[in-house]
This record gives sequence, structure tokens and C-alpha cells, in this order.
Amino acid sequence: MPDSFKQRIVRGDRLIISGVGRMYHHNMILSLGNHGGFDGVWMDLEHSGMSISDVEVSAMAARSVGMGSFVRIPPTDYALVTRCLESGIDGIMAAQIFTAAQAEQFVQWAKYVPRGYRGLNAGGYDGRFGLMGAADLCRTANESTFVAIQIETQQAVEECEAIAAIEGVDLLFVGPADLSQVLGIPGQFMHPDCLAAIDRVSTACRRYGKHWGAVTPTPEHAAMSIEKGCTLISPTNDVRLFNAGVQSTKTMFKQLFPSK
Repeated sequence: MPDSFKQRIVRGDRLIISGVGRMYHHNMILSLGNHGGFDGVWMDLEHSGMSISDVEVSAMAARSVGMGSFVRIPPTDYALVTRCLESGIDGIMAAQIFTAAQAEQFVQWAKYVPRGYRGLNAGGYDGRFGLMGAADLCRTANESTFVAIQIETQQAVEECEAIAAIEGVDLLFVGPADLSQVLGIPGQFMHPDCLAAIDRVSTACRRYGKHWGAVTPTPEHAAMSIEKGCTLISPTNDVRLFNAGVQSTKTMFKQLFPSK
């Protein structure tokens, strides 16, 4: 049996993933898998209106082409955490975390006893739709589901060491757009202040035996992140893929778009 997405994350394999949300369709996930090169997708429930049914179908589509999947959500709704985890995804990521205490609460929402207090319901995908016993579900879900914490606020950077030290946090994930915004340099992803924040996250992860990931807006940013130890890399999303396709078409057929 191939290693799980969490096992690969915890081991520190370099994984390439794509964001999905604004222009979601399960066929896009299937197409990414058929193209090859992508290890997984992450679904954005912070900025898009994907339903739990969408998440279930996305997770199923990803599994069918050998990719992992996880969901990003705002850390404001315990019930949304558990609904996502019951949908068949490999993990959950909290956006807009400010403190280690907030990250700790998110972990407890995502874990069964003894680590957390997630509501016990074996009727979802992770409980084999009622076929798995309660004790086995608690154990296997806690072992196989990963938790990522997004570092994109000034306070999260200041507390990234404490966040990385939390048992059950498997990955810190840098959001460069919001990070640059809170540092007062929106869009300047290679600004020294942004790089200093990333260095701090990278150092914290090394200290506590964790790994980190990032959205990488440019090839330069991706290369910098890899050099600093980034192992989960998100270089694109559905909107960027669509725009790149349109631009490629207009370049290929430039005689048809002389003034565009």
C-alpha cells in the first residue's frame, strides 16, 4: 500500500499541490492527476463557497488519480472542521490563526480523545460509513489525519515557535499574500521583512521536527522557499491555471488577437 499523504508530509517529502476553489470542478482535479506531477490539491473554503458535497467529490476525485487532498477553513466553526474531516480528505488547515492558543483549540477540534474532543460519529467516510467501531475510528483518524496551521498574521509569526511545538500540528503553511499585507508591504513577497518572517518559521519547524509549506507566487519565491526548507509547495490554483491557459492560447494564436 502506498504511503498516505500525511506520512509523506510528516516525512518531509517534497510535494507539489494546487489550490482549488473559485472555479472548482471535479474534472479539473481529475485532469491535474492525469497530467501528472501534482501530489495533491487543497480546497479553499476561506475564500470560496464550496459545499461539503463539493469537498466529498473533490476528495474522491483526488483519490481516484492518486492525489491527496486537504481543506483550508477559517478557525471559527468547530462543526465545519468535523464535517470536512468526515468527507474523505486527508487533512485540515486553519487560516488566519493569531495565537498558539487558537492553534491548540483547532487541533482539539480536529482530534478525537485523548488528544481532542472532536464529536464521535462513524457515519462519514473516515468511519467507513458506520462500519468502523468507535475505538478504531478514534485511533485511525487521529493517526491518519494531518493538521496544518497557516502562518499569515503578524502575531502568528511572533508565536510560530509555540505553534510548531504543539502536539498534533503537523505542518506550518506560509501565506505570502496576507503576510506581506500585515507587514505593510502588500505583494512584495521577496521583501527582506517577508524573508525574515519565513526564516523564523523555517527555524521553528526545524527546532520542533515539523515541516512547512507555502503558496509560491513566482518561480523565484518557490526557489527561495525550497532553499529554506519548504517541502509542501503550492505554485498555482484554479484561477491561475485558467489565466495561464488563456494567455497561452492568445500567444499561440497571436494573429487572432493582434491588439490583446
